[in-house]
Amino acid sequence: RGEVECLVKLFEALVAESSSRFAAVGFDRNMFRDALHRAFGMTDDVIMDRVFRTFDRDNDSCISVVEWVEGLSIFLRGTLEERIKYCFEVYDLNGDGYISREEMFQMLKNSLLKQPSEEDPDEGIKDLVDIVLKKMASTLLDYDHDGKISFTDFEKAVRDENLLLEAFGQCLPDIK
Repeated sequence: RGEVECLVKLFEALVAESSSRFAAVGFDRNMFRDALHRAFGMTDDVIMDRVFRTFDRDNDSCISVVEWVEGLSIFLRGTLEERIKYCFEVYDLNGDGYISREEMFQMLKNSLLKQPSEEDPDEGIKDLVDIVLKKMASTLLDYDHDGKISFTDFEKAVRDENLLLEAFGQCLPDIK
């Protein structure tokens, strides 16, 4: 109860300092991204947008106090099952229930630092996607090798290797 009250007070304080047109009802995307950056050090724009979409359950482009508390509950204290579902939703860019090779590429492309000496950094990212898919496939028993990961496959892979939870970019806060 005390933690929820603190989250509500934080929400109200952040909304009070905002000049957004959504301030009466909650956070818009920019306010939310600013809060993620300040509180958790997140810097990846694609990840922060995906986290926003995951928190915004009713798709009204605004995070209400209820969405804020429920989202942070999973974000900060979620069970492994809740965090697996949350990460999968963040990575499933088109919401079709699969993480495709293209979605992996987009997530990894934005989360990796490009080396200035690389002639084609996208080639390195494609290689990394192949490595991740091979790791997932060996963990998943991915018989069809279609380059897509279903939620069930993702869940099994993460349970077998917890480091895969954030295989496509950091979308959870670190321990501190």
